[in-house]
Amino acid sequence: MYSELMSTPERLIEATRELLWDRGYVGTSPKAIQQRAGAGQGSMYHHFSGKPALARAAIARTTEELRATAEATLGGTDTDTGTGSGSAYDRIAAYLLREREVLRGCPVGRLTMDPDIMADETLRAPVEETLDWLRGRLTGIVQEGLERDEFTAGLDPADIASTIVATVQGGYVLARASGSPAAFDAGVRGLLALLAPGRDVPNSPRR
Repeated sequence: MYSELMSTPERLIEATRELLWDRGYVGTSPKAIQQRAGAGQGSMYHHFSGKPALARAAIARTTEELRATAEATLGGTDTDTGTGSGSAYDRIAAYLLREREVLRGCPVGRLTMDPDIMADETLRAPVEETLDWLRGRLTGIVQEGLERDEFTAGLDPADIASTIVATVQGGYVLARASGSPAAFDAGVRGLLALLAPGRDVPNSPRR
């Protein structure tokens, strides 16, 4: 399943990430982690003190990946102007329309629905920090768009940022419930149409 070049700790972390996504914390047993990673019990406990430590490493990796993926579509900053290198609308559209495993759901959103993870401060913290970062990043981009007259005047940047995150997470739920990514795509198109009325909404890569 994994590359032969991956170290045992890497295989264990990746196995835990996948199991948390698919089964949740309770369903992710040490035995299941070992089987998926192709590692023995002794090897697992040589590198990690137990399931909680592995879960912390896996969640940290998952949230780091979400940030990196989001930043890749939201774009960098122009050093001359201090603002984003593309239009705010295009960067938000790129984030909303990027390729996703829609029917599998969001790996970070899945964590927020797991009561065992939310009840553990050390497991919950990176999830909260990542979602706060995403809302903050989007808030800044929406503010740039307002200053450039890309969006309808009077919009509250923080409210719109939360709406964007809620549209993505709610879209996953609707898509999984219907068994089709069409519901996710419809929510994205609707939000983009509301952000900039009259502008052509780009198609999803799934269409």
